[in-house]
Amino acid sequence: MVKRISRRSALKAGFAAGAGSFLAAMPGVVRAQNRPIKIGTTSIFSGRVAQLGISVKNALLLEFEAFNAAGGFNGRKIELIDRDSKGRPEEAARLTRELIESEGCEIILSGEASGSSFAVHEVARASNVLCIHAISETTQLTADPKLRSPNTFRTARQALHDSIVGGSFAAKLAKEKGFTRWATISADYAYGREATPEFMSYVEAGGAKVELVVEAWPKLFQPDYTENITKILQAKPQAMFCGLWGGDLVAFIDQGNLFGLFEQVQVFSIHMADYTTLTAVKKLPSSGVYSSNRYVSAFPDRSENVAWSNAYAKRFNTRPTNWSWEADTSARFLIEAIRSSGSAEPAKLAAAIKGRQVASPVGMRDGKILMRAEDQTIVDYALGWGRIVAKEPYLIDIQPANWTEIAQLETEWKKRKGYV
Repeated sequence: MVKRISRRSALKAGFAAGAGSFLAAMPGVVRAQNRPIKIGTTSIFSGRVAQLGISVKNALLLEFEAFNAAGGFNGRKIELIDRDSKGRPEEAARLTRELIESEGCEIILSGEASGSSFAVHEVARASNVLCIHAISETTQLTADPKLRSPNTFRTARQALHDSIVGGSFAAKLAKEKGFTRWATISADYAYGREATPEFMSYVEAGGAKVELVVEAWPKLFQPDYTENITKILQAKPQAMFCGLWGGDLVAFIDQGNLFGLFEQVQVFSIHMADYTTLTAVKKLPSSGVYSSNRYVSAFPDRSENVAWSNAYAKRFNTRPTNWSWEADTSARFLIEAIRSSGSAEPAKLAAAIKGRQVASPVGMRDGKILMRAEDQTIVDYALGWGRIVAKEPYLIDIQPANWTEIAQLETEWKKRKGYV
């Protein structure tokens, strides 16, 4: 005998079964909504230049903690996963692949200096991840069309921009003071070899007479500069371009003071005006070193810049650096892209970042920085040259850059290189 089932009973059974299926699927839905947005970064966290990695991580955490505290993206929080490459290109590439393949990171914010950034760049180009180079300043990384890809960006300043502005600044002073005999010292790697001749070319383009009497090319992270300093002093230059940075620059200044180098040579140092150096050297040169702003809270002279600097110092008990604002900029572009695109998918984020402006403590166009669409690198960031002094604000008489002039000279440079 077959038992008849009423329509109402069938509907109840069907509803119960559907509800059961829905409830069974709910944990997966919840897990997807709560799944963190994994962001990977490799940088230098050990050795003499460990401050680079620390600055990067601190800046990222400051922005990501605020993002997470505000609820994240549809409940999804950002999880930052960092690895120490020790500045080795092969290690940077290996760890980046590990972050992508083993950790599930679809976003890479690279904290690598120029020597390793190309290795990370190739890993990113071969994958579908979003990659933002937060630290590498070598111009070729974004200027060369052969190296570009839709999913890679740069939020670091550019060596060429510094060379254009610094070379013009140095040319003016050289003509006023009659400097003709020049020396150069930079680390022997991609950034140093690129930035040094570019800087000197813009000194000459500015109308100054240049006789290059000595070049010094110490190894990156070299501990002793006695041989280089002696070589420079023996050549008796009147002015010198210095492209050293971080712990290398600190060591060079401390050792140069022992030889009275800075009393005998006028120095133009791209990397001097940064708290990483200013607060680490035993004695700042008193005879007048000129520098590009890396990061000092006095430039740009805006309340937003001071507020960001104070917030960073309060959270990490140390002052921000040039690497800090560069990494902070990468986080700001990423967060704005997530919010505007309503997605954390790499392709949608890349589309949202391209051509976007974001508010920044070092933005120079109405307080904003632009991600230039044509080559996916930033412009309109704070850039200027001034004179170093031994106490706050450390950099004075700052002459801000003209970004219209930079763009014009940059285009001319790209044409000479065959990039446009």
